[in-house]
Amino acid sequence: MKAAPQSQLRLLELADLDAELARLEHRSRSLPEVAELARLQARAQEVGDALVAAETELGDLEREQARAERDVDQVRARIDRDRARLDAGQVSAARELASLQAEIESLRRRQGDLEEIVLELMERREALVSRRDELSAERASLGGETAAVAARRDAAVKEIDEQAGKAADRRSGVAAEVPADLLALYEQIRSSRGVGAAALRRGRCEGCHVSLSTVDLNRIRDSAPDEVLRCEECRRILVRTPESGL
Repeated sequence: MKAAPQSQLRLLELADLDAELARLEHRSRSLPEVAELARLQARAQEVGDALVAAETELGDLEREQARAERDVDQVRARIDRDRARLDAGQVSAARELASLQAEIESLRRRQGDLEEIVLELMERREALVSRRDELSAERASLGGETAAVAARRDAAVKEIDEQAGKAADRRSGVAAEVPADLLALYEQIRSSRGVGAAALRRGRCEGCHVSLSTVDLNRIRDSAPDEVLRCEECRRILVRTPESGL
């Protein structure tokens, strides 16, 4: 393939611009805000799951406490009825009187046991409410922090996109000055090797950083200036420059 030396030099400009675009793309993907957002979102998911679990447990606990309090009320009401019978003198038989008094004592013990259960449930509920409130506060804090980090990420991405847009415009202008067949070869090599062209500098290919042999350098010296050369090692287009050392 033949191409004017100036057209070949344009390939080095293209390679530099492609490298700049690749760096900007990598920078966009590697922003610290991206990793921070992922961490915050993962924590928000954990907090959300824990909050749902706490609210579910709290609901179950409140229903259990309500049942225990109803049981206490029922036992207390029964004690009050039995006590009222005793106070009203409705029981005169000794055996029935002893039975009623024993029942009242049994109910009082039952009341005491139930009140202990209610107290324990109240303490558990208090701890659970505190835990729920802590999770709710953390979720709100995470929401604010996530919004702030997202704003920083968006600003950074916007800046990078603006730089990439300018680089892409410069690339389009340079590519328009490269002959179609040479540009097609460059793009083909770039698609497979990442870099389509490299300078020959001081006898070394800047693409693969391999120094050329004396035989290869002599071959290049004997080549016409418009001959499109390829590196024997990496097969990239090898562009001669004033620093090639020929």
